[in-house]
Amino acid sequence: MDLLGWLIFLFALLFSVMLHESGHFVTAKRFGMKCTKYFIGFGPTLWSTIRGETEYGVKALPLGGFVKIVGMTSMDDVDPEDEPRSFRRAPGWQRLIVLSAGSFMHFVLAFFLIFGLALGIGIENANTTQLGTVAACVPANEQALTSGAACTASDAKSPAAAAGIKVGDKITSFNGVKVTSWDQLTSKIKDVKPGSTVTVTVIRDGKAVTLHTTLAAVKGRSGGYLGIAPTTVFQPTSPLGAVRYAGSGFAQVITGSAHALAQLPSAVPQLFAKDRSSTAGGNVSSVVGAARETGQAVAANVGWQYKVSFVLLLIASLNIFIGVFNMLPLLPMDGGHVAIVIWERIRAWFARLRRKPDPGLVDYRKLVPVSFSIFMVLVVFGMMLILADIVNPVNVG
Repeated sequence: MDLLGWLIFLFALLFSVMLHESGHFVTAKRFGMKCTKYFIGFGPTLWSTIRGETEYGVKALPLGGFVKIVGMTSMDDVDPEDEPRSFRRAPGWQRLIVLSAGSFMHFVLAFFLIFGLALGIGIENANTTQLGTVAACVPANEQALTSGAACTASDAKSPAAAAGIKVGDKITSFNGVKVTSWDQLTSKIKDVKPGSTVTVTVIRDGKAVTLHTTLAAVKGRSGGYLGIAPTTVFQPTSPLGAVRYAGSGFAQVITGSAHALAQLPSAVPQLFAKDRSSTAGGNVSSVVGAARETGQAVAANVGWQYKVSFVLLLIASLNIFIGVFNMLPLLPMDGGHVAIVIWERIRAWFARLRRKPDPGLVDYRKLVPVSFSIFMVLVVFGMMLILADIVNPVNVG
C-alpha cells in the first residue's frame, strides 16, 4: 500500500503539471498565439505526435513540463511570417492572462478538490477526547507509528492498554488537568517526559474512572506516548459550507506558505539536523517528503475516509503552494515574466505622458545573469531538500 500511495502522488503531480501547462496553452491559442510544443517532462523525448502546428509529447524526466509559444522574449528568433502571432506582439493584458493561467489552474484544481471533499466525504471532526482507537503496543519507532505497523511479540504493551483504557472512553482530565479538546490532550501528553507516571480520568458508562499508567517513549518522536487516537467523524456539508471550507483551506495554506518561505534562510542549516522535525527545517519539504507522507497515509491502519481526506488535502495544499510560489516576481518563474510585462506597460504609459515613443520590450539579455542565478539557487536548494528528505526525513505524527 505504501507503493500505491507514491503512485497516487506521482500521478497527481503529473496531472497538476498538465493542468498548469494547459492553462498557458489554451489561453495562448485563444488569443491567436502560435504554440509549437506541448510537452510533459524534460530531457530526451519518449513519444510525440504532431497535430496541426503543435507537437505534443512526453519526455523522459517527469520533473515538470513546458509549452513553447513563439516569441516569448525579445531574444527569441521568430520567422517573419510568425511574428504577428508571437507572444511578445500580443497586448499586455493578453500576455498577463497567459502567464497567470498556469497558477490559476493550480488554484482551480485545489478549490475543487477541497470543495468536493467537504461536499462528498465530509469535514473531519476529530477535536474530541472520545477514543476511537487504543494501541495494543508501543511502536518500535516513529515510522512504525505513522504507518500503523502491526505489533510484534517483542513490542511492549502500550501505556493506554496497560492502564485499561478502552475504545469509547472519553478522557476528561490528564494528570489532574481538565481537558476538553484533542489538541489540548495531545499537547499535555507530549509535555510529559517518557517514563513518567500519570493519571487519566475517563467517562465510561456514565461514570468517572481514574486510571494510572507510565508513558512510553517512541524512537524518533519527542514527548511521552500514551497510545490513543480519537473518534473521527466525517460530516458532509452544504455547498455553501463547502465553499467556506475551501476558502478557509486556501487562507491557511497561503498563510503557512508565506511563513515557510520566510523561514527558508533559517531552515537551510537545519535540514540535516538530528532534531529537524522540531526546527525550521521541518517546515519545508520536497516532493519526496510529500510522496512519503502520501504513502504512509495510504498504508496506515485507518478508515478509507481519513486516507482519501489526507491525500486530497495534501494534493490541494501542494497545488496552492506551487501556484503562489510560481507567481513570485522572480525570473524564471511566471511571476517574474508578469512583473516584466507590468513594467513594460508602466514604462509605455510614462512615455505617452511625456509624448515620447514606446520604449518597447525589455531587453532580456540584461536579465539573463539574474534569471540564471535565481534558477541555480532554486536547483541547489531543491536538490538539498530532496537529499534531506531521503537521508533525514521529517517525522510527523
